[in-house]
Amino acid sequence: MADFVSIDPEEDSLAYRYDTQLLIDRRDKDLDEDEIQEYIMEVIEGNSLIVAGDEDLIKIHYHTNEPWRVLEYCNTVGEIYDIVVEDMIRQSNGLQG
Repeated sequence: MADFVSIDPEEDSLAYRYDTQLLIDRRDKDLDEDEIQEYIMEVIEGNSLIVAGDEDLIKIHYHTNEPWRVLEYCNTVGEIYDIVVEDMIRQSNGLQG
């Protein structure tokens, strides 16, 4: 079993372990790229946020230690799919992410 390693977000680019990516499809109302970006940045700790798209489809990319929170929020905004959560620490150690 591997030893637990504490990571300082200020000093380590892998402080936020999970590369979280997904698409959000419009459900009942138009998607608002700025609103989604603002919510994620204010409520879910992480870095490297990319929110890109239009009122019908948004792509999310975010590094966080709580990917489930990203998924929970995005599911309230629209239909989520093409979900990928990769463990960047495992990947950096040459393991399957």
